[in-house]
Amino acid sequence: MEALIIFVAQLVLVPIVTIRTILVVKGIRNVAAFIGIFEGFIYVISLGLVFSDLSNIWNMVAYAFGFGIGLFLGSLLETKLQIGYVTFQVNLMNRNEELVRTLRASGFGVTTYIGEGIEDHRYRLDVLAKRNREKEFMDIIDHMDPKAFVVSYEPRTFKGGFLTKRMKKRQEQAESNA
Repeated sequence: MEALIIFVAQLVLVPIVTIRTILVVKGIRNVAAFIGIFEGFIYVISLGLVFSDLSNIWNMVAYAFGFGIGLFLGSLLETKLQIGYVTFQVNLMNRNEELVRTLRASGFGVTTYIGEGIEDHRYRLDVLAKRNREKEFMDIIDHMDPKAFVVSYEPRTFKGGFLTKRMKKRQEQAESNA
């Protein structure tokens, strides 16, 4: 029975640790701290059960398997939640105004640049979006300019710009509705 409790505790604990870590990295400290309370409670109980009887190999096996499967579940959960934002840098061989219009009409903020490649001009789009829209964005790119070179990264800080104005407007609407 103890082994089952330990296994289940790890299945719950490790995804919680994963989410808490992501929240800390993304600067959402208050929620991360709150989650940390539950994390500490579960951790002490499960590890206490393991250490209470070090001769019980099944408790240690349950802890290890629960930990490994918990890591897998945590990564699945993070993929589903898609917390935060992503910045795309799209490099195009040719100017593609239709792509820019489509992205903007879909609600993406797009900034365009002209650069010089080794042989010719290149066109770059910088796009900031919520992570839960990443697939939608890539589908548009794949459909409208399949040869585009796309690099993505996760920004940590925002100041000014299209998305910040939109986030501020949503916050004001939420506060007025409350």
